[in-house]
This record gives sequence, structure tokens and C-alpha cells, in this order.
Amino acid sequence: MKKMGLSSLDPAGRKVLMRVDFNVPLDKDRNITDDTRILAALPSIKYVLEGGGSVVVMSHLGRPEGRIDPALSLRPVADRLSELLAFPVKFATDTVGADARAKGESLLPGELLLLENLRFNGGETENDSGFSAALAGAGDTYVNDAFGAAHRAHASTVGVTKLFETCRAGFLMEKELIFLGSLLDGPANPFVAILGGAKVGSKVNVILSLLGKVDTLLLGGGMIFTFFKAAGLNIGSSLLDESSLAVASEIMTQAKESSTQIILPEDCVVATDFNDKAERKNCLVTDIPDDWMGLDIGPKTVARYRDYIKPSRTIFWNGPMGVFELPNFAVGTRAVGEAIAVATGDGATSIVGGGDCVAAINQMGLADQMSHISTGGGASLELLAGMKLAGVESLSDV
Repeated sequence: MKKMGLSSLDPAGRKVLMRVDFNVPLDKDRNITDDTRILAALPSIKYVLEGGGSVVVMSHLGRPEGRIDPALSLRPVADRLSELLAFPVKFATDTVGADARAKGESLLPGELLLLENLRFNGGETENDSGFSAALAGAGDTYVNDAFGAAHRAHASTVGVTKLFETCRAGFLMEKELIFLGSLLDGPANPFVAILGGAKVGSKVNVILSLLGKVDTLLLGGGMIFTFFKAAGLNIGSSLLDESSLAVASEIMTQAKESSTQIILPEDCVVATDFNDKAERKNCLVTDIPDDWMGLDIGPKTVARYRDYIKPSRTIFWNGPMGVFELPNFAVGTRAVGEAIAVATGDGATSIVGGGDCVAAINQMGLADQMSHISTGGGASLELLAGMKLAGVESLSDV
């Protein structure tokens, strides 16, 4: 993964086509609720602009599936970028159409143009050669700083790279590869991985790849109930990934044959409804009542997980422990985040990935106490699972 970096480019007089990940959350009024990904791209953008170059920035937002959807326009991102950079950012109302071409051709050194949502054009996700060529015409060199989209073989991440002599990794991309690469190449022990989230199916590959690599794997989130169901326990009305029951059993079997210890919660917080005001109580995972649903890990599990996290030297966390969006079921996620922050302060390297997990630690004010916040949930999981990332493979080697 030794790829040519942005620092090797003298940006003076260059027009840089830069892929970033501005797939940010918006509320119903189209206000950005978390600008982490925009902030993460600023170092690369500023390097080019302050070095006398111009930047044509491209990103996707949501899944419009090749159709123009005003609710998924990048216009709010352009407005936020203007605020952060303290100068007006130019915005193209299309990606490769007349407006984008005109504004791109008139771009001066020190100026930035943001193209409209790439996925408004079906050629993006299809890695269409014609769309790739049209995008490539907007710049004279290419930089990919969108780690969050690095596992996608799309026109803006792979197709365009065939049309430039040199394709560089931006500063964020480099940082992601360094930190996540450290998990694969001699991490300090004890190495603890904490995985949460809703479904087992989305985490199967990374769980299996971590067996034998991590000392302890702590599980939480909605996916734990699939493991409990596979073990023959009653899970009430808790979330069930029924298609992954056999996989959950296979994971536990393989874990017994590896050096990795998988720890499942021993208690949980259950409620009568998926509602913050619903009746709730703590119970052992063996005693979940019919018609009740598990929405968080319980206090005994919190204490046990804290004991595993405290002495760790390397920590990877992907996925919340419960429904953190509801305050009454955010206790487990907060406790794990606080334990990781303490361990990091004591010298551990902590890497947090996944949109929900990042949103949780930002919400709880813990982000600045982690070693690294990964902007790529799916990309980080695929990398840890030993898979090659198309958007990284296509960059120029050092």
C-alpha cells in the first residue's frame, strides 16, 4: 500500500481533480448535521490552493441511483466549504455538463470548484469510460482523498485513473492507510477489537479475518441477538439477522479453534418498544422476555468490556453497542467510548470507524480522545478483511 502521496506534487499552476468523500448526513431541512468528512478533506484542499493551484472537487452524496434528486444536492456542502475556507466556493449544477465545463475552464489558481453529486449520473457507479473521460477533462492531475469510497470501483475512483500519468493519495487517504495498515502489520498487544451494529452479515468477513489476529473480540449492537438465537436462546422481539444464523454458529466454532477469544454480552437492556420512553429493564441474555427487545448492552457487560479495554495497547472499534440515538439506550456505547478514551490516554492506539460509531463519539464529545477516526466504514472493514480496495490499487505506486 505504498502509494504516491500529495506531498510529492508541486501544485503551483496545476488544476487538481480531487475525489473526496462529502457523503455527509443531512436533516429534513438539508442542514449538515455532522461535517467530519468535510473537515477531514481540508488539509489536502488547502495544500493545493495555498501552493498556487486550483481544485475541482468531486463527491457523491447518498444513493440517487443515476437520477437527479434535489434532496441529495451537494449545494449545502458548497456553502459549508465556503464558511470553512473563508472564501466563496464555486458550485457546478452538473458534473460533466455545460456548467461544470464553463466554471472549470475559468478556474483560477487559489480557486475551488465543487461539482454536483457524481451519482446523479449513472455512469459513476457503472464505471463508464465515457463519464470517466469527461471527469478527467476537468483537471491535469488526479488526487484521491476519499477513503470512504476507496472500496468502490467507480468512474471517479478507478475509471479516471487510467487517464492520468500520475494518481496520488491525498493526506487523509495516506493517514487512513497508515493507521489501518498498522492493525495488519504487527499491532501492539493486547489487541482488542470491538464490533457492533445491526447485522452479522455485514461483519462476517472482518470477524473471520480478525480470528487469530486479535486477542479479544468484543461484540455488541443488534447483531448479538443473531448469535444468541443461533445458540438456542430466546431473544424476544429483538433484531434478528435470520439469514446469518448458520454463519453466527460457524464463527463461534472457528473462534474456539483460534487464539482469539470472542466475548458476547451477558446482560442487556430490553424494552417493550423501539422508543426512548418505552418501559425498560436490565436482564441476563438468558432471560429476555417474550415481546421485549434488546436495545443496549447491560451494566455487567459494560464492566466486563471495560476490564478488557483498559489494558489493551491496540483498539479497533466499529459499530455502536446499542441504539445510541435514543438517550436511554446510549449508555453502553458511551461507556465503551469512554473506556477507549482512557486507554488511549494511557498509551494505546485507538482506531474508530463506521458512520454510526463516528457519529456516536462526536455526539458524546469523545472524538478528540481517539488516536484516529476513520472516515470509511465499509472501506476499513474490507481492508481489515484482507480485501484489496479498488480505489487504492489504482493509485500510482511510490
